[in-house]
Amino acid sequence: MYIRREIESTIKEMLSQFKVVLVLGARQVGKTTVLMESVGKDYCFVSLEDPLAYRLAETDPVLFFQTNDLPLIIDEIQRVSSLFQTIKFVVDQSNDYGQIALTGSQTYELMQGVSESLAGRIGILEMSGLSFREIFDESATPHPYIPAKIEKTTPSNGNRIDVWSHIQRGSMPRLFVDEIPWDRFWSSYVHSYLERDVRTLVNIKDERKFLDFMIACAARTGQLFNASDIANAIDVDSKTVQSWVSILRASGIVHLVYPFSQNVSKRVAKAPKIYFMDTGLVSYLTRWTTPDQLRNGAAAGQIFETFVVSEIIKSYMNAGAEIRDIWFYRDLKKHEIDLVIQNGHVLHPVEVKTSALVGKDAVKNFACLEGIPDYEVGFGHVICQISRPSMIAQNVQAVPIWAI
Repeated sequence: MYIRREIESTIKEMLSQFKVVLVLGARQVGKTTVLMESVGKDYCFVSLEDPLAYRLAETDPVLFFQTNDLPLIIDEIQRVSSLFQTIKFVVDQSNDYGQIALTGSQTYELMQGVSESLAGRIGILEMSGLSFREIFDESATPHPYIPAKIEKTTPSNGNRIDVWSHIQRGSMPRLFVDEIPWDRFWSSYVHSYLERDVRTLVNIKDERKFLDFMIACAARTGQLFNASDIANAIDVDSKTVQSWVSILRASGIVHLVYPFSQNVSKRVAKAPKIYFMDTGLVSYLTRWTTPDQLRNGAAAGQIFETFVVSEIIKSYMNAGAEIRDIWFYRDLKKHEIDLVIQNGHVLHPVEVKTSALVGKDAVKNFACLEGIPDYEVGFGHVICQISRPSMIAQNVQAVPIWAI
């Protein structure tokens, strides 16, 4: 069974605009599958997981392209990042767009190769696991989430959605396609991630220590990223934590959201919040093994917020939109707003609540955005477990998750 992905149309659009398109994302999010389903009938395919293809690409890249006709999908390009220079030569022989589509699961060496060889020739898309839209609204078209008044009162599929089962299970496609036990899937996923991705990015002598680091980060998802706090918890230095969180970011496991500041130069100078992109992985690492445990547990609020934020980030990824337009707000008086969605010079405040009943108290900090020079405050949302959208203040609506 194939679940249609929003990013398909964005991939096709990018292939019509660039000579090369690179689809990045964590392992098993469906990068190869979505390329094969969307454009595979018109493209040749080669995977660098194939030992023969890998050896040829590494030792004789010219022969590699003589052997594989264009247009071409090259899977797992990070295995031979030196191939970028030859890709540049190959695509420059023609003015045609969409000559090569690439997939990659790490961004460290990939982005270095892109910047050195393919600037101006390549379109880059990030991809994550299945979104709520893709699972429950197959007719959805890719569009970044920007708060606006929601008119419809029920999900598009008309069915009741078990939110906590979905949050605890996670969003990896294989969990929806195969009858694989949850614990077994995530155990294998973490093991292969440590063995294949982490080992290629950094020389780690103690894999258990890196796993402890992942668990410590998972326990802090939705919170301010504090390298010293994590370092103390797992007995390493803070520079190591900073380095390791870069690995999680490079491999699509976590995303950092930065505080909004009207001073552009100061935006990345303050502590960001760390969010895992898959709450199933968070649940596995922190041992919330059933939906009921998670729903009633002490971490329910932060994991619910993580889920909402990851869904919003996915909407930007799938549309090829600017993820840097997603912020949070925190001022010197510690007034906080969970998210600020920037649309040009309009700021949309968003709060995330686990409750089903919310009132004006939930939006008391929205006024902090008023009076920021050169910006105006737009429509706001409180994303919660309400069953249908409801106005709770002027220009603020409480909305259920399916309305994101």
